[in-house]
Amino acid sequence: MTAVRVGFVDTFVLRDGAGGLEALVLRRSPGGRNPGSWEAVHGTIEPGESPVDAARRELAEETGLVAQRLYNLSRVESFFWHATGEVILIPQFAAFVAPDAAPRLSAEHDAAEWLPVVEARARFAWPRERRAIDDVLSILGSGGGGLLDDVLRIS
Repeated sequence: MTAVRVGFVDTFVLRDGAGGLEALVLRRSPGGRNPGSWEAVHGTIEPGESPVDAARRELAEETGLVAQRLYNLSRVESFFWHATGEVILIPQFAAFVAPDAAPRLSAEHDAAEWLPVVEARARFAWPRERRAIDDVLSILGSGGGGLLDDVLRIS
């Protein structure tokens, strides 16, 4: 029987830039999975860890950044992981960081760029990340959650 498991998180790192909302895109290092592909912060939920805690931890591990505000994007993507025969669910989050935030990359990534959100959409390799950008703009395009802030803002 195929199992369904919440196994990973995606976290879109955002900041207010001179021209509007910017998203951080990270390029995968050679020698790892998907070398050269661009992605958001992404990682495994560790045993006993909540998706929210995993989003915060992965943000710190992959970029050295801390969220000033963290949002639940009210999205869960999925994929079939043929290696284990599981359907994996991926809750998605958005982390606002300081306007002058500069990432400190882990060994997983060899480059990072701040791009206008629409340009970030085109750069992301995974379709799930490109789809999520529409919700990022819809929910958080004004720099906050607006009428939804009380439900979607985690911290």
